Amino acid sequence: MAFIVPEEYYYSKDHEWAQVDENIVTVGITEFAQDQLGEVVYVDLPEEGQKVTQNQTFGVVESVKAVSDLYAPVSGTVIEVNTSLMDDPSSLNDDPNNQGWLVRIEMDSEKELANLMRSPEYKKLTAEK
Repeated sequence: MAFIVPEEYYYSKDHEWAQVDENIVTVGITEFAQDQLGEVVYVDLPEEGQKVTQNQTFGVVESVKAVSDLYAPVSGTVIEVNTSLMDDPSSLNDDPNNQGWLVRIEMDSEKELANLMRSPEYKKLTAEK
């Protein structure tokens, strides 16, 4: 199956995507991750104002198949949470690359983006699965 992997996003090895707009990073899970999880039934996200650290857990996604930790692609402060997912996580199933975003983080350092993959690398990683 071919997954949508937007060129402008950054990707973590843990299958989170990061869309960067100056120092604000919108974070979600990739279509590949959603496909592996199956139907997402519950999402636990941090509160606004919470600090997150790159590669550390910041929440949980629970599906009919598994419970998976969410890892922050960058360090910073959570400035917005997609609270609609907590009531109805279905947009994570239907549109993980857009409406299914999880949090927005004001990143501490743009240098951390160098630790993430770009689209071609991420496609290579998921093709091996």
